[in-house]
Formats: sequence, structure tokens, C-alpha cells
Amino acid sequence: MIELIKSWRCFDGEQRVYRYDSKATGTPMEFAVFLPRRALNGEECPTLMFLSGLTCTWENMVSKAGSQRAAAELGMIIVAPDTSPRGEEVADDDGWDMGKSAGFYLNATQEPWAKHYRMEEYITQELPEILEEYFPVDLSVLGLTGHSMGGHGALTLAIKNPGLFKSVSAFAPIVNPMNCPWGEKAFSGYLGADRSSWAQYDACELIRARGWKGRILIDQGSADDFLEEQLKPWVFEKACREEGVDLTLRMHGGYDHSYYCIASFMPDHIAWHYDELV
Repeated sequence: MIELIKSWRCFDGEQRVYRYDSKATGTPMEFAVFLPRRALNGEECPTLMFLSGLTCTWENMVSKAGSQRAAAELGMIIVAPDTSPRGEEVADDDGWDMGKSAGFYLNATQEPWAKHYRMEEYITQELPEILEEYFPVDLSVLGLTGHSMGGHGALTLAIKNPGLFKSVSAFAPIVNPMNCPWGEKAFSGYLGADRSSWAQYDACELIRARGWKGRILIDQGSADDFLEEQLKPWVFEKACREEGVDLTLRMHGGYDHSYYCIASFMPDHIAWHYDELV
């Protein structure tokens, strides 16, 4: 049973936030849903899930991304889950780049993380079932996008689950976490020292192993402070080119890693997913 904890009227639809007890993570989990008027009237709508980045919750996307107007105009449902399990009993790290707010959308195998950090299962299995049960969501028209760590999650989970996610895009994604400081720290902790187990959560390795039959859209700011050390979109671009994957990588001069960049191009992504899904 899900519990409605917040609701706001918005662009003739409703922005809502729900909480429920997750079996995947073993903790209460919150997620936000924007329902356009068509959905409020019970009509099934194409749905886009947005995965947020390090330090974020559902609230960053809902309050800063400016997604509701474009979603309302097209009649799309927007879902924004949290970035990690939470609670006093949940393991955490002293840094901001691992632990709570930094689940990396994987299933952890190492202690003390393995008990609750099962974000891959949560995003790809449990949450879609919740959406289909409680909302006018047609899982045959479900897309996935995300920012930074969430962009990593969007790319990897879509590539691994093409039967679930029919479209994928990203904002400033971590595309090669096996070879950047954020990913190396998180993967060492969550997955252990065996780097061969990391490849299942690396977009570059996955695109080489599995490919992607559709198109991919990535927007990246050229003034992003994390571009050179953490993000490296050109590595993913090279892998896509070698595998014949249709990637559009748009570099934007002067834009950084913030939600100012996301808000600037979010309407483009919503329209792009709508065209892919409908």
C-alpha cells in the first residue's frame, strides 16, 4: 500500500509524492509522480522516469528541473524516485559520494551495503510494478533518463533492460565509472575488489557487450567542473560509434553541472522521449 504524503496542483495536473515500505530495499522509500490531466482522468499515458544524481532526492528534480509544463502539454507522466535507501539502520559513508543519496542504481554485494542497497532491483522490478498497479501507466511506453549518477543509472539500466525501457537519455552522465574516482570508490565498496564484477554497471562496457537498438540522447555542459575527471562523455561516444549505436551527444558551451543546465534542456528530453515512445 502506498501513502500520499504531498500533492500540489500544477499545470492542470498534479505533482504528488508517495511513500511505501519497499521490499527491495527493506526501508520506506519515497517517489514523486507528476500526473497530467489525462492521467487524472484515468487515461493511460507514456511515462518517463528520471533518476537523480549524487546528494539528491526526488525533490531536486521536482522543484528545479522544470519538467511539469512540457509533460502537461504532451500528456506524459514523470516519475522521480529517490537516489538510495534511507533510515537510521541504513549503512552510510562519511563522504557525500557514497552511501545515502549515492546508491549508484546497483545491487550491492558487499557488507554492510548488501542488505539495503538494492537500487537496481528497486528501479527495474519493484517500482514499475507499483506504477502499473496504482497509476494509469502503460509499461510498454516507459522511458528512462537521469542526471550525473542518475545518468549512469539511466544508461546502464536501460541497456540491461531493453524490454522494460523503450527509450533512454541522460544529462551529464557518468559513462565510465570503472575508470573515474566516483565510480571506483562506490564500486569498490558496493561490489568489492574484483573489477570484473563492475562491468555490469559501466555504460561503456555494456554498450560494447549488448548494444542498443534505438537512439540515445545526451546533453553535456562544456563548463561542467566534473567533465574531464568524472564524466568523459567522449569515451561513451567512441564506444557507441564502434558498436553502431545511434548516439546524439550535444555539448553546450557555458553550461555547468547544475539544474540550470537540466532545466534548459529538459523540455527537449521530454519531447524526445515522447516521440520515441508514442
